[in-house]
Amino acid sequence: MQQEVRLFVPSPCARRGVTFYCRDTMFHPRYWRRAKSSAFPALKRYFVSQKEKPVLTLFTKHPCPLCEEAKEILLPYMNKFVLEQVDISLPENSTWYERYKNDIPVFHLNGHFLMMHRVNLKKLEKHLEKLEQENGKL
Repeated sequence: MQQEVRLFVPSPCARRGVTFYCRDTMFHPRYWRRAKSSAFPALKRYFVSQKEKPVLTLFTKHPCPLCEEAKEILLPYMNKFVLEQVDISLPENSTWYERYKNDIPVFHLNGHFLMMHRVNLKKLEKHLEKLEQENGKL
């Protein structure tokens, strides 16, 4: 009989303005190291598979109705990338605030600008397919 392993992770990174979403759970990078070295093979497989996925960074601030709309549109694609949110209104993200204060939501894929204001699914799919071809598979 297989037991389901659930991992509860507090989000200390939320105070710093960075949150990682892997499916419906928030994770902080320091917990990845713990899970990778864990004795639980299921957790190891899950975190290793997440590492291979591209990172889609969403630059946002509160309130941002367009950002919430964008996240809803991206839900069906969440298995293809890791969503990272950066709150530009926090002091440590002042560089991003100066750059994007009037343009949120802004998206970067693996550290490179992808789109702003609205989600362009065709563009996202095109870039994800390109990364998939370069890396073998997502």
